[in-house]
Amino acid sequence: MLAGKRLIGDCMGMTPLAVLFDFDGVIVDTEWAIYQAWLRTFQRQGHDLPLALYCRCIGSDFDTWSPKLHLEELTGRRFDWKTMDEDRQVEIRAELEGYGAMRGIREALAEAQRRGLALAVVSSSSHSWVDGWLDKLGLTDHFQEIVCRGDAPRIKPAPDLYLEAARKLGLAAEECLVIEDSLNGLISAQAAGMRAWIVPNRVTSALDFSPAEKVFSDFEEMYLALFPD
Repeated sequence: MLAGKRLIGDCMGMTPLAVLFDFDGVIVDTEWAIYQAWLRTFQRQGHDLPLALYCRCIGSDFDTWSPKLHLEELTGRRFDWKTMDEDRQVEIRAELEGYGAMRGIREALAEAQRRGLALAVVSSSSHSWVDGWLDKLGLTDHFQEIVCRGDAPRIKPAPDLYLEAARKLGLAAEECLVIEDSLNGLISAQAAGMRAWIVPNRVTSALDFSPAEKVFSDFEEMYLALFPD
């Protein structure tokens, strides 16, 4: 697939010094399993959860839009969210068992590392979730920094996490290229003054990413744009 291609970083005439990757939906296709678990929660209560509506919280948290509040509004009921959250996490982890990294991610990380680019993960998820997955997949050593919820005052769509990653890497925002899959992530990166490329997944593929510098159909296409020769 990607093997045998000659590569060099161009990025529209300006080679970045760092590539900052979102985690969920970018490095691992976790978003689909999470959405499916939420959809089942709604269906058990006799309601649908359209993907276009659910996408409002992708890449951020429920302060942006809350499926919990939405379900309570639809049903007129209050729920034991602590128990339901724990049960949903069991469903999600069971569905994700055996998942690997997104197709093309390993090649992109290896080539970027070979070329001396700094690499970081920047996620609104917790360290326990992100670090655990990176260790499981053997990807931790590719990254100089892993910045997650709690490492900066606010999560995406605020710019804080991306700015913290740049600070830790000792780079200016304009020297960083962000790889994202969500509107909240795109807003966060651009608010931080960083260029953003989007690789949508099956949860976010219907969203309008026209404000992004580039949008790719998959990571192979992104890889060849980042390293075109």
